[in-house]
Amino acid sequence: MTSSSPPKPHWQALFSNRGFPFFFTAMFVSLFGTGMNFAGVTVYVLAKTHSTVQVSFTVILLTLPRLLVPPLGGVLTDRVDRRYLSIILDLGRAAIVISAALLAWRGRLDLWQLYGMVLLLGVGFAIYWSSSLALLQEVIPATQLVSANSAVLIAVQGGMLAAGGLVGFVYERTGLAGILAIDGATYVLSALCLYLLRRGYFPPQVAPSPALFGSADFGARHAAREPGVLADLHEGLNYLRTQPAVLALGLTYACMMAGVISANVLVVALANNLLHVGARGYGFIESGWALGAVIGGFAAAPLSRQRPVQVLVTALFLLALGHAVFPYAGFLAVAILMNAVFGACRAIGAVLTQSSILASVPNRLMGRTQSAFAFMATVLQVVMSFMLGWLAEHAGLQLAFLLLGAIYGAALVAALRVRTLSAVPVTEPTAA
Repeated sequence: MTSSSPPKPHWQALFSNRGFPFFFTAMFVSLFGTGMNFAGVTVYVLAKTHSTVQVSFTVILLTLPRLLVPPLGGVLTDRVDRRYLSIILDLGRAAIVISAALLAWRGRLDLWQLYGMVLLLGVGFAIYWSSSLALLQEVIPATQLVSANSAVLIAVQGGMLAAGGLVGFVYERTGLAGILAIDGATYVLSALCLYLLRRGYFPPQVAPSPALFGSADFGARHAAREPGVLADLHEGLNYLRTQPAVLALGLTYACMMAGVISANVLVVALANNLLHVGARGYGFIESGWALGAVIGGFAAAPLSRQRPVQVLVTALFLLALGHAVFPYAGFLAVAILMNAVFGACRAIGAVLTQSSILASVPNRLMGRTQSAFAFMATVLQVVMSFMLGWLAEHAGLQLAFLLLGAIYGAALVAALRVRTLSAVPVTEPTAA
């Protein structure tokens, strides 16, 4: 009689993939530092200028590079080893942030220098995010895409949760210099984790992954090409043109990202001007979001197995309606609870859309596809950040939050175009 060992639980199976624990740790520590940096800079600029327009300017500077960098960054991601590219980006950003921390510690950090740091970090992040997501596709098998995306989102939001809980205390005791020093150290730790992820140099393979939504046919037709940069860009755009379901998923994700990033312009003003809870209260509100996102990350995989489209639509509806009434929270505890619900809904939506994108897009086109979606999100973020900051300062937070709810409404409209989401991908990826 033959005996078969029981299958591993999906989380245990996921972390048994060689390299994934290092990837998970890299994302956690990197986003912990990013969360500290973003919240610290936001509080610092608002305290120094007393202007939500200036806060929106920092958000615009962070996202503006994604209008220009993604096309070339996507081609670069599809041509070189994504691990080495991510390591270089981590170390470069560490040098930038540590330099700014030294200036702040010596009391010589001017506002224009802080804005310059934010702009350079935006350039690095514009390439890093698409590169890291493409690297994830190489690290884990396609059958674990939903679980992997959930785990990565938990790492990201877990880092943000820890940052939100600590940023107020650290800022009150060490100021911006301490915040930036911590961020710089996390970039170095993230680079070390990525270095340990695997050995050797592995550029993306030419052979495409089997994919959903008809993507495999497209990849097979174009796999043998070795085009130049312009031809690479044309191929990526042509892919999206011929894959409307993938494009709809990307638009949904872009609208969600625009809402998440631009919301920071308003949340810090909500904490300071309506709830009067200062930097510490702002950190707690952000922690509420991150805690909800962690819970949503755990819930995403089981929810995706049945009626994923309905789950996505419900999450986006709650995001749209909830943000429209957010300025009427009245109490810090209510604001934290509402933001936790928003975080859970956004996490579920992000896992569903990103898992389907990763399952659908051939590996050799992933960098360009993710960069195209980042470009869409950036256009929305730049426009929304300025409009939200201007409305908050001249027309009131209530109207600004109403507009924020509308961007999630746009994500809802895009999601309704998606007929099918991949709950559990059944294809095998190209080995790296």
